[in-house]
Amino acid sequence: MLTVDDSVVVRRLVTDVLASDPAIEVVGTAPNGKIALDKIAQLKPDVVTLDIEMPVMDGLQTIKEIRKIDRRLPVIMFSTLTERGATATLEALSSGASDYVTKPANVGSVGESMESVRQQLIPKIKALVPGFVPTAPVAPVAPARPATPVTTRARTSSVKAPRALVIGSSTGGPEALSSVLAKLPATLGVPVLVTQHMPPVFTRLYAQRLDKASALRVVEATDGEVVSAGSVYVAPGDFHMEVVRRGPQMVIKLHQGPAENFCRPAVDVMIRSAVAAYGGELLAVILTGMGSDGKLGCKAVAAAGGQVVAQDEATSVVWGMPGAVAREGIADEVLPLPAIADAIQRRLGPSARPPLGGNLPPAVPPRTTSTPNPFRPAAPAARPSQGRW
Repeated sequence: MLTVDDSVVVRRLVTDVLASDPAIEVVGTAPNGKIALDKIAQLKPDVVTLDIEMPVMDGLQTIKEIRKIDRRLPVIMFSTLTERGATATLEALSSGASDYVTKPANVGSVGESMESVRQQLIPKIKALVPGFVPTAPVAPVAPARPATPVTTRARTSSVKAPRALVIGSSTGGPEALSSVLAKLPATLGVPVLVTQHMPPVFTRLYAQRLDKASALRVVEATDGEVVSAGSVYVAPGDFHMEVVRRGPQMVIKLHQGPAENFCRPAVDVMIRSAVAAYGGELLAVILTGMGSDGKLGCKAVAAAGGQVVAQDEATSVVWGMPGAVAREGIADEVLPLPAIADAIQRRLGPSARPPLGGNLPPAVPPRTTSTPNPFRPAAPAARPSQGRW
């Protein structure tokens, strides 16, 4: 791995954190993007961590230069939990960065800072580098079994017309979600609830970017807000988002209950509430992401008679969340990212009923063009591991 940061302290902290994992080797460091580009060519690391604000060549320019020479090299941005940091990070993701971690803030010791970085960074490194080769000796293991074939579920009853759409995503999700929403028409006859694993500040700015890229109205959700057809509600960072019935309407409920799947907001929390509110009249979509958040919620959707669509492995940055759903056999379809928006419109149908609290707009033919997308939609192909991090 190559660590790029103009701060000697940060470079040392990241190096020390990663040295604690025998599977990871830091092959070099660089104080700016210009030096980093030379070291990438020399050292051929399997992954790069990249600061945003640096002299000579900053992180935004560096990621653009990296993508000119290598579109598959995983790059993880280091960001601050500020509006400026979030804006720059979202721009980096649109330029081809694979993921990001946030720098420790308001922590009481170096040890706490190291633990914060360790918990965020190491799982993302291992998820983004498929088939990595540990640098330290490990005990022999049995040959890997062939991948379990993915099977879609066979329906024994008729499909119910969805009254709401729920979407969950994590690593790689900002770009994937943007590409899907950009293809959906403003006349979509249902509300859309989105949980993307992101911290506070980031979700508000991300919703603003999505709103500009989509014909749909996109907002960061607020507590007590009435949901309406043709609007997209993004769960705010550090809050679980639910949809609940209040009289004749459906409204947003935000809370800071315990993290689920190590996440807040969690996809499972959102989907469970949607099943309670809409029953089987629900369409759930799980996009690229680490872990298995969303699997239990999708099981509830399937059990209620609703519909489930998962992104396929080939187009996922990390096939964790959608893979968990697909392997469980509860997906109606497992599709490449470019096909998901069409599948959503097909499954909602031309005469989707309006949800409680929302009016159905006049039906129009599906859009054949999309709003320009500020995010990079295509997931990189798997990059063979060099055995060096």
